Amino acid sequence: MKSQATILVVEDEAKLAKLLSDYLEKIGGYRTHRVARGDEAMQAFEEVSPELVLLDLMLPGMDGLEICKAIRAKSQVPIIMVTALVEEIDRLLGLELGADDYICKPFSPREVVARVKAVLRRAGASGPDATVSGLHIDQELHTAMINNRQLKLSPVEFALLSRLAAQPGRVFSRDQLMSSIYADYRIVSDRTVDTHVKNLRRKLEETGAGTELIESVYGVGYRLAT
Repeated sequence: MKSQATILVVEDEAKLAKLLSDYLEKIGGYRTHRVARGDEAMQAFEEVSPELVLLDLMLPGMDGLEICKAIRAKSQVPIIMVTALVEEIDRLLGLELGADDYICKPFSPREVVARVKAVLRRAGASGPDATVSGLHIDQELHTAMINNRQLKLSPVEFALLSRLAAQPGRVFSRDQLMSSIYADYRIVSDRTVDTHVKNLRRKLEETGAGTELIESVYGVGYRLAT
């Protein structure tokens, strides 16, 4: 049975907005509501009460960053930002802003549908444990299993994998991952996270799971494949 979640599409390019809505409705099975101006987005958000907001960064009337902040001031509804500005990605994913994911233009409409599904699935998940792509993490037992084989992880590797597995498909910057795995907020280099990821991939490969479970996103960070 197809989901009937409502997606608020805030996009000023009329053809693109219609294309996104068509794909979300016909392939994803969602309801959609479209808004072309940023200064109309909050009213639409209040009226529609969407399960997810697909939000363009550059909009007339009010930009996407301000809309994201306004939504976060009153709601934790998932937000996927759409941008052509790669240099804004760290801000989009920053904890102070609260976006759940981002999509770079140009993009495939089918990819957007897949990302919407992934974010909605994560939003509906509960509890600290995680199971995805054959990976199961038990926080109480402090164990990680992949295809029923236990991974022998250091505390830092376990924390890193747990962070990625808690929101599969979401891209985490290196700074976000470092703040998750080092509780004392020590200053470490990007290379430190890269080294931990390399070790995790090696241990996954040793179990026969391969290395593709943890994906690199060039210039941004890492995500767990969905």
